[in-house]
Amino acid sequence: MQFRIAAYGEVRDENGRVLLTRRTRGREVGPWHLPGGVLDHGEPPKRAAGRLVGEHTGYDVAVGAPLEAVAVARRGVHTNAIIYAATVSSGPDGDFEGETAEWVEPARAAAESHSPFVSACLDLADDRLAGRVDKAPQETRPVPPAKAKKGRRRRGQRFGAYGVVADGDGRILLARIAEGYPGGGTWHLPGGGVDFGEAPRSAVSREIYEETGQEALVGELLNVTSFRHRRAIGPEGYPLDWHGVRAIYSATVPDPSAAVVVEAAGGSTSESRWWEAEALDDLPLSAAVEDALQVVDLKNLAAQA
Repeated sequence: MQFRIAAYGEVRDENGRVLLTRRTRGREVGPWHLPGGVLDHGEPPKRAAGRLVGEHTGYDVAVGAPLEAVAVARRGVHTNAIIYAATVSSGPDGDFEGETAEWVEPARAAAESHSPFVSACLDLADDRLAGRVDKAPQETRPVPPAKAKKGRRRRGQRFGAYGVVADGDGRILLARIAEGYPGGGTWHLPGGGVDFGEAPRSAVSREIYEETGQEALVGELLNVTSFRHRRAIGPEGYPLDWHGVRAIYSATVPDPSAAVVVEAAGGSTSESRWWEAEALDDLPLSAAVEDALQVVDLKNLAAQA
């Protein structure tokens, strides 16, 4: 099984039409596609969305906030994709020779053949999207990356889904990374890697339960972050050129209990706990927690629990 990470741009004009692409060969017309594609290793997804929209349509765009993270699993390949809002800055110029790009009415796109990422953009039911049909995901364990070419370090890439989890009292739920893992000993957002055939939202709900024992209600996508460690050393025992992308969601627990790790032994979480907001200043926090606290108001999140 293969995992990929992709980024797409949802570009709309003042009339609500969506910028889509498709290939034509003679009289044969392909399905509509959302402009975007697979990230380069180490490339931040927001930057990739802007680059790829330009490559596929000829338009320069300003990329805004992430709208949703979705997944498609087919033929042994699982693609986690972030869809970003984007607006046109300029173009295209007359020399562009890419795919056929067109401003398309949503109703027309829905009625004609289109990719699952167009369905996600238009909020259409589509059983090609993971989580939109009753299929059990396949749990996958980390597999050592293929041996790198001489003079290069092995590469690894992972897409994870994490939650900023609060209860009605404004406490935040954190999980401690076990020693031997990158960031060992620091307090982290509960979450982890998306399994094959699993939707990111389903993954964060599952991971919160496994790492803390809490039944959480997953809310909005708050942010998507990206990092690269060129010499990360984890349980594998050898250095990796590691690229990670995290989808961070808000989540609430209406009926909280004492946090406890319930995943199988040998996981990356050593303990979990509810913390008062004022206690966070004295804790060793992961970069993911620091980033999340800049984009979420715990008091507002607690009011939703």
